[in-house]
Amino acid sequence: MDPDNTSNDSQSRAAERSDADLVDAVLAGDESAFELLFERHRRRVGIIAGRFFQQPEQIAEILQESFTKAYFALKDFSNYKDDSFSSWLARIAFNSCYDELRRRSRGRESSISDITSTDREALRSLRVGVAGDSLESVAVNRDLANKLLSFLSAEDRLVLILLDVEGLSVAEIGQLMNWSSPKVKIRVFRARADLRRVLKKFL
Repeated sequence: MDPDNTSNDSQSRAAERSDADLVDAVLAGDESAFELLFERHRRRVGIIAGRFFQQPEQIAEILQESFTKAYFALKDFSNYKDDSFSSWLARIAFNSCYDELRRRSRGRESSISDITSTDREALRSLRVGVAGDSLESVAVNRDLANKLLSFLSAEDRLVLILLDVEGLSVAEIGQLMNWSSPKVKIRVFRARADLRRVLKKFL
């Protein structure tokens, strides 16, 4: 028997296992199954972290924190059988980002000087052909979004990214963050109003 073929067959069988099967394997003591979950979902968690943070070390911290929380909460995954493991893990990742944003907001206040003249010109250019009500949505998706969003509270940043970048509905945001739909709607309204006030300083 060719050992290379045996190894390839083993890897193929592992790749075919569902996330739920891998979770059960981890809970049964198979640590290697969690490594497979990590490799399968690390890119998605990294993308989520990148929505909020730009520095590689910050993204790496969120990645590590999210998977660490997931590992120790795997028993709770059974309570979310209607969710995929990916959705469950995304909830953990978003909450990790939210917690980190709140920690950072207590230690640093953003300054108007953080917005460069180039950033200001980019913001002014957004007004061309953009309706006033959608300007905030467009701004959130631009490269300077992190600078603009840093002027907002952690909760405002989170809800705008979930809505305008991730494209989630009010109901999906509520389910993800365990918020009521009215709270999400109020938070979105306030976040857009706050972002609009920030934008007016530079337009």
